[in-house]
Amino acid sequence: MPTGLVHDSVFLRHVTGPKHPERVERLQAIDTMLSQSGLMDQLVVVPLHTVSEKWLLVMHDKNYLHRIHAACSYGVPYVDVPDSVVCRASELVAKQAVGGCLTAASKVMAGELSNAFCALRPPGHHAERDRSMGFCLFNNIAITAEYLIKEHGLERIAIVDFDAHHGNGTQHLFEDRSDVLFISLHEDPMTQYPETGFANETGKGIGTGYTLNIPMPVGSEDAVYLKAFNQQVLPRLREYQPQFLLISAGFDAAPDDPLGHLCVSTQGFGWMSEQLIELAGVLCKGRVVSMLEGGYDLPSLTAGVQVHIEALLHANVCSANV
Repeated sequence: MPTGLVHDSVFLRHVTGPKHPERVERLQAIDTMLSQSGLMDQLVVVPLHTVSEKWLLVMHDKNYLHRIHAACSYGVPYVDVPDSVVCRASELVAKQAVGGCLTAASKVMAGELSNAFCALRPPGHHAERDRSMGFCLFNNIAITAEYLIKEHGLERIAIVDFDAHHGNGTQHLFEDRSDVLFISLHEDPMTQYPETGFANETGKGIGTGYTLNIPMPVGSEDAVYLKAFNQQVLPRLREYQPQFLLISAGFDAAPDDPLGHLCVSTQGFGWMSEQLIELAGVLCKGRVVSMLEGGYDLPSLTAGVQVHIEALLHANVCSANV
């Protein structure tokens, strides 16, 4: 089965301005890499659709949706916080991003795709139930997890987030539940936005133990991530036995990223991707959908995305040879 790609020029219509870190050039650089590397020819493009409000409301308050609509309709420059810049097209673009993720997940569930990568904007893991944070409007990965539970009847979803910034929105949306395991590796909250994701944040109520935060000290290199994966991430995934793996794939832990203070190499991103995708082949029939989050140094971003997609494609080769 092929690897899917959520990829469309509509994501370039979310215009944040040339000085904003989360800018159109990010996807333009990824587009160039996909073409020049030949990866585009190996991927199946997933068609987009505008997600219905029904699925946005499983994770977000109606008043919040109205606030986004009003801001975009009337040309307000941002939603909730100045970092979350919007333009008139941003609401539609964000709905298309979610729709692409849901279609990708459905096609993986149906066996039409082995796995998929969503090269989308705006990102999502900082979006809370009732407010925007950190460039994010809708929580793409959280909505996809809930869609898999409600629409496809899955009982255990794992989300692994290796963005340099803690996925506060994703954690808070699921921290009181046991049907979603959230694992986040991110820079120490004492030195990094959004100042959440301490190791003692492990969930609430019946969700206690289903949140695993692994803060990384400033300057952490591949070896620190390798240790965390071997001692915490991979054992917890094996214990949980997810039926589907979702990945918040941020590449801002690279040493040259302007918003991070970590030192993960391109090879490190490739190794993490390979480990997660290979384990998914054992635990959940290889069902993986990953979604672009951060990554603001363009060379580091494109190199990270390339090795991540190559890991998804390699999983297909391995499964075909079994």
